[in-house]
Amino acid sequence: MNGTSVHVVSAAMIPMGRHRESSYTGLAVPPVADALRCSGLAATQIESVYCGHAFGGMLTGQRIVKEVGISDIPVVNVDNACSGGATALYEAVHALARGEHDTALVVGVDKLSQFGGGTLPLVTEDWEVRQGMVMPALYAMRARRYLHERDATVDDLAMVSVKARRHGSRNPYAQYRKEVTVDEVLASKPIADPLTLLQCCPTGDGAAALVVVTDDVWERLGRPASLRVRASVLHSGDFQAGFRNMLRPEITYRSAEQAYNQAGLGPDDLDMVELHDAFSVAELVYYEALGLCKPGESTDLLRSGGTTYGGSTVVNPSGGLLAKGHPVGASGAAQVVEAFWQLTGRAGERQVPDARIALTHVTGGGISGLDHGACTVHVFERAS
Repeated sequence: MNGTSVHVVSAAMIPMGRHRESSYTGLAVPPVADALRCSGLAATQIESVYCGHAFGGMLTGQRIVKEVGISDIPVVNVDNACSGGATALYEAVHALARGEHDTALVVGVDKLSQFGGGTLPLVTEDWEVRQGMVMPALYAMRARRYLHERDATVDDLAMVSVKARRHGSRNPYAQYRKEVTVDEVLASKPIADPLTLLQCCPTGDGAAALVVVTDDVWERLGRPASLRVRASVLHSGDFQAGFRNMLRPEITYRSAEQAYNQAGLGPDDLDMVELHDAFSVAELVYYEALGLCKPGESTDLLRSGGTTYGGSTVVNPSGGLLAKGHPVGASGAAQVVEAFWQLTGRAGERQVPDARIALTHVTGGGISGLDHGACTVHVFERAS
């Protein structure tokens, strides 16, 4: 990444859940205030704001930050589906690296309880959506293909959810904190064969906030424990008419390759990963796309315990979207909050020992002819 070094110096979020009585401002102000307080900066020292959301309406960022005394500076609202919060960070990081600002506040927020449950509303002008291609259907097709092409069973799909709930049981910010068994996962309500309810991320509400500064500001703050941004990558999908290989998500392969090149690191250097496990099969597919294993070896990696505590790379120590919840625009920022807590030794019972390098990955949106509409990958290094 060209330009000055950029640091995440503070991070905060609220517990994910169904906060039906809260507004978008009510969800976001507490983590924004916490992140500002922990950063060592006053609200008046923030020079720019980037707010990611999908369903908050017009001027969501402005409505939030005026409540904490931030005004008269650039406020950019970012809608990039599930990648909204991570795209907001991408915009902040690159603006600071280019020298446009020295400090920035990043917010990710969404309130899905406003829809009353069910699948997320998608744009009906898309012809695949009109044919019924909602997200559970898409990932069920991907799961069917995975079972066909890999040495895998439905028990393996369920094991992803078991691991997620085990990790999430240690996370006070997770929406679901009860451990489950393979049998319980498979016996839960059928959603889209072969996926059951406990293999689908819960919808809910949430918000997360990050304070990002240049290297010079980090030095002036006394070099606090922080995340140095080693890579910040954003891609849109590559349009392909007709056949798409559902087990080779090109947008994640390309984003990961670029992120590793930008960071000067590889998958073997990662201590932890927060990836987009909106459905159980997604985690297995993304093991391969992120280079945690070779194509075709993701089932073996899961079975070996290589992606949990004691393994080579702990994947989704937060519990991931499957346990923590997935309030869309907040999720990418919340992944970075988890990386911040892990790399600065503040993750409590779920602390990954000696975590130094982290990767976060989130995709967003379903559009005909595209694997996904957006993918954001960040690589961080502990700095202090």
